Amino acid sequence: MTKADIVVKVADATGLTRTEVEVVFDGIFKVMSAELAEHGHIELRRFGTFKTAVRSERNAHNPRTGEAVHVERHTKPVFKPSPQLREMVNSKNK
Repeated sequence: MTKADIVVKVADATGLTRTEVEVVFDGIFKVMSAELAEHGHIELRRFGTFKTAVRSERNAHNPRTGEAVHVERHTKPVFKPSPQLREMVNSKNK
C-alpha cells in the first residue's frame, strides 16, 4: 500500500477531500520526522512507538566481495509495535 492508497482510503472513510487528507498526512510526517531527527520519542497508543537507536561502530564485510568494511557509529529510526497491533497482525495470519 502506498501513501496515495492510504490517502484515498482515509478520504473515503472520513468524507474529507483527498487534498485535505494529503495535507494532513504531510504535516504529520513532517512533525514526526523532525521529532526523530532531534532523537525524540513518538508514542501512538495501540499502534506503536517510534524512537531512534544509536548503533556502535563495527567492522563488517561486503557479502558480494568479502572485503572488510568499517561501519561508523550511526543513529537509525526504530519502530516497536504495540501489543494490540501485534495481536491484530498475528490473528490475521491464522
